[in-house]
Amino acid sequence: MSKAADLPNDVEALKGILIEREAALAERSTALEAAKALVLSQKLELEKLRFEIACLKRMKYGRSSEQLEAQLTQMQLTLEDLEASLAEIPEPIRPVPKEPAAKPVRRALPAHLPRQDVVHETACTCPGCGTALRRLGEDVSEMLEYIPGRYQVIRHVRPKFCCAACQKIVQVAAPSRPIARGLAGPGFLAHVLVSKYADHLPLYRQSQIYAREGLELDRSTLADWVGGASELLEPLVGALGRYVLAAQKLHADDTPVPVLCPGRGSTKQGRLWTYVRDDRPAGSSEPPAVLFRYSPDRKGERPRTHLASFLGVLQADAYAGFDRLYGERIQEAACWAHVRRKFYDIHVALASPIAAEALDRIGRLYGIEAEIRGKPAEERLAVRQTRAGPELESLYAWLHATATTLSRKSELALAIRYALSRWAALTRYRDNGRLEIDNNAAERALRVVALGRKNWLFAGSDDGGERAAAIYSLLGTAKLNDLDPEGYLRYVLERIADHPINRIEELLPWNVATQLPSLRLAA
Repeated sequence: MSKAADLPNDVEALKGILIEREAALAERSTALEAAKALVLSQKLELEKLRFEIACLKRMKYGRSSEQLEAQLTQMQLTLEDLEASLAEIPEPIRPVPKEPAAKPVRRALPAHLPRQDVVHETACTCPGCGTALRRLGEDVSEMLEYIPGRYQVIRHVRPKFCCAACQKIVQVAAPSRPIARGLAGPGFLAHVLVSKYADHLPLYRQSQIYAREGLELDRSTLADWVGGASELLEPLVGALGRYVLAAQKLHADDTPVPVLCPGRGSTKQGRLWTYVRDDRPAGSSEPPAVLFRYSPDRKGERPRTHLASFLGVLQADAYAGFDRLYGERIQEAACWAHVRRKFYDIHVALASPIAAEALDRIGRLYGIEAEIRGKPAEERLAVRQTRAGPELESLYAWLHATATTLSRKSELALAIRYALSRWAALTRYRDNGRLEIDNNAAERALRVVALGRKNWLFAGSDDGGERAAAIYSLLGTAKLNDLDPEGYLRYVLERIADHPINRIEELLPWNVATQLPSLRLAA
């Protein structure tokens, strides 16, 4: 007898079975999350012990080499990312420490900081019976805030009133905070995030900077704030991703990011991928945006997963993983900047007249693009077909003729074969006014990562790489829309906790720009 035959015919009984199965699935999901949290907590405890041992060794034996200092720096970054990852997990399913320490006493905020009172007044009459209220006192809570260039404490004052007639106590509800029960205001959180991801200051360095201002903020506290803020911003990053992937044309590129392997003290090679939507050079009024994604490797399945919903033209380099995407859904548009770079390197090294000729011919193509940048797509298409078309035909014939005069193993022959092998993709821009001649939009988006690598050298974990990708997406998109990234994040963090999830797109940078023109960068 089949399993379907075992099911009862009664609708209510079937509903009961369905409810039981849904409850069992929910319980299993909670158990998996709890197990993940337990593993993460154990990793964090292990890394803390390793860090303490390394510090004790340095104290005992002295700083014998730069290698020990680098090891401590790696451990600091690992702790930051593990603590931030643990902060993202809902508090009810986080593991309880085996031996909970005495509850720490929260330090009072420094008395030397200026205070600003924000009084939350209530109605003058009792909402229950309409009788005039009599003041009982007030509740005061403090929040550390950062005003560009200085710190201050915002005191939220909520007067209490009581009704003499019905003994009802009336008080305005406490204002929501970006992080529940957290001391950081939205401006301070934005400052921490921008300092870490745009100014490339790891949290342990920020902690040292704040200490000089009289603010005792442990690295672990800052990590909790970063994890909490990342979780809060996740729906906004999701909305940004949907907007980017709805484009008809994208620029794509990737860059390596060294990532620490917790517990091993070594690094592996992660990747940050960028996908840029920007049609402003074709006269479009659609807002530009950039989406970053992190992966622990460079397998071709990574961009295939990222671009699963994308339909259109992809401008990218010659990475083989992108080649597998091209077909009916996605068309390839190659990058003339990559071709030009190969000839430029040969010209600099050898002063080759052939390389100089190639650079001159490619330069004429770029000269045409400079004249039509920002023009409507239809006008660009007409100019390209009239002027760039003959130039491309002449260049193609010259490359073919020149290749026959060179050794197949020479650098010049390799550069020419690279151009000829991708000729259809290289010339696709000629027949589509929305496309660009190169992929520089994606390369510009990755500069922030390259600058970061020079400062922090590596990410602390895979979770840290994913957090970096999310925050880079918001900061990069704010810059593309001429917004101050810190001002934009402050605006978002002030509102996102109470913002309806089904209207999260209202907080995307271009929508904020129309509401807050004062955030726009000076031209």
